[in-house]
Amino acid sequence: MDKITTKLRGGCHCGAVRFNALYNRSSDEPLVAHACNCSMCEKLGYLHLIVPAENFELVAGKEALSCYTFNTGVAEHYFCRHCGVKSFYIPRSNPDGYSLNARCLDKRPQGLEVKSFDGQNWEQYAAELAHLSHSG
Repeated sequence: MDKITTKLRGGCHCGAVRFNALYNRSSDEPLVAHACNCSMCEKLGYLHLIVPAENFELVAGKEALSCYTFNTGVAEHYFCRHCGVKSFYIPRSNPDGYSLNARCLDKRPQGLEVKSFDGQNWEQYAAELAHLSHSG
């Protein structure tokens, strides 16, 4: 099976925060973003593209980021302190990776599929996402 690497670039609304990332998958797998219905993602309209930490690079804006945590404190929700946009974060389901907001990419990848994820029942379904932050 061939591997496909999709280069992703994005950032916040004002441009202070910028990132690059690589999304790896096999040629027979679609590029999938997850639409979560948890209390946070539902309010933000967040579409998750999860990548391993080693495939993420913060290019600009470290000093512009503010971090918000709640509940267990494992997830680190980063927002631009200038425009308020959450373009990426470290998710509780994948603390070894980053979740990119597909809505904050410079260009929507061709063939991107959006699948629902039941974050309201996170404990029951979180394991379905665990593999996304592993290289390989």
